[in-house]
Amino acid sequence: MQNFGKIAVLAGGFSSERAVSLTSGQAVLEALRSKKIDAHLFDPQTRPLSDLVTEGFQAAFNVLHGTYGEDGVVQGALEALGIPYTGCGVLASAIAMDKYRTRLLWQSLGLPNVPYVVLRDDSDFAAVEAQLGLPLFVKPACEGSSVGVVKIKQAGELARVYPSLKQYHGEILAEKAISGGEYACSILDQRALPSIKIIPQNEFYDYDAKYQRDDTVYLCPSDLSADEETAMHELALAAFAAIGGRGWGRVDFLRDESGKLYLLEINTVPGMTGHSLVPKAAREIGLAFPELCVEILAYALRP
Repeated sequence: MQNFGKIAVLAGGFSSERAVSLTSGQAVLEALRSKKIDAHLFDPQTRPLSDLVTEGFQAAFNVLHGTYGEDGVVQGALEALGIPYTGCGVLASAIAMDKYRTRLLWQSLGLPNVPYVVLRDDSDFAAVEAQLGLPLFVKPACEGSSVGVVKIKQAGELARVYPSLKQYHGEILAEKAISGGEYACSILDQRALPSIKIIPQNEFYDYDAKYQRDDTVYLCPSDLSADEETAMHELALAAFAAIGGRGWGRVDFLRDESGKLYLLEINTVPGMTGHSLVPKAAREIGLAFPELCVEILAYALRP
């Protein structure tokens, strides 16, 4: 096996997803150590990134979810320090973390987006409800792990919920509810992995369903036909390429009742917990979790 040297597993950090990141980080740490890699957990909340240089780390496996870890900030710092790192670069990370600007880019390329409206203080909330229909979803554009996502089911509720979302990062988006199913397609080294259909047992795939409940159903392989699977793979790769993605990531989709696919968002630092989707998809092609982690790390260290 390749000698990777001393590896920092970046986890924790400062975002609303800190707890999830620490769980991901511990899983990656154990996986790398099981492959005899000299890996160490490194939490930027408790120590400066400059320690990566002074303590002789050769590379960073980044599982910092959310703000400062997934938005290009830590990527830029690592570039300045000369530390190779896993996942997308500065620009792709920054774009993908902002769902609004990701969609502007996809729209310019003719890729299918979930219909949405950007909300402002002076928005006509009743008109937005009428335009998108009820139910609809409202979310902050620059948070992950479904933080801040609210399902609006009754007329007038959007105006009441909107002020509570202003505490989060980025624009606030209202989105049409598309009810034919939620899917994820993971990308590893420029290839798409088998899709996963997500069937939450609560009202939608929220933070609770993602990380705390054990009754969410994950179908992998999903219920797509071979042609539909191919179409999803092609669309996932196109969406990932559009932002300049590299290494690994996950593209999330919604599907309507007629079978049409809509791009929802890209995760450039996907979860690596026991509930996470990239490891599930990797297992479907015979790639166990430790081998998956090694492959992600190896890609980061290619010349």
